[in-house]
Amino acid sequence: MGRTFENRKQAMAKRSDRDAKAFTRAGRKIAMAVKSGGPDPDANPALRRAMQNAQSVNMPKDRVQAAIDKAAGATDTDDWQDALYEGYGPHGVAIIVDATTNNPTRTVANVRFAFKKGNGNLGASGSVAFQFDQLGTFRLDPAGVERDEIELELIDDGLDDIDEGLGEDGEQELILRCAREDFGKLSSALEAKKIEVKSSGFEWVPQNRTELSDEQIDEVLGLIDRLDQDDDVQKVFHNMA
Repeated sequence: MGRTFENRKQAMAKRSDRDAKAFTRAGRKIAMAVKSGGPDPDANPALRRAMQNAQSVNMPKDRVQAAIDKAAGATDTDDWQDALYEGYGPHGVAIIVDATTNNPTRTVANVRFAFKKGNGNLGASGSVAFQFDQLGTFRLDPAGVERDEIELELIDDGLDDIDEGLGEDGEQELILRCAREDFGKLSSALEAKKIEVKSSGFEWVPQNRTELSDEQIDEVLGLIDRLDQDDDVQKVFHNMA
């Protein structure tokens, strides 16, 4: 995401329920992984990734295990599924909302309302995504990592780009990106080389970014924050610089 936006968000978007929301979202991804591939992380790469991402938001181990146990139980009837919503915010900023829901009707209504209240418009499927590339993304702690060395080690395993940025916790991260189809290959290479990954998944990266004034950024940030307050929303992507 744009560095200007990330820096401003770190200063503005500190909410008291941040951890609770992060744990809820991580728990849903764990549930989806368990239901699709079973409760054994050694045999379920998606579950390993979901657990890794839960750890990156400091979700306690007992809550991670509880989420696994619940999803594996016969009484858990929640049917969580991924959902993607596209639209435009103020000043023509393109926005993609990545969500996880067990009730698409509820979620789309909430997302549409957030866009409306934030002076934006929810669009049809495909109305925005063409301006982004969906890339495999791995986030690493840069401490002790030689950027040039890791690039040489992983270039044959699908690595396309290395960048630096801020994580959700405000800490610096090393960001590795690859084509969607190379995600599994690069993930296996990182695991084999014992390179520790903080979090991983697929992110929508804009092909071009929009420059805005500080006042305009704050206006778009208001919409993004509204969207982010919905527990069904996993992440919001945009093309602000």
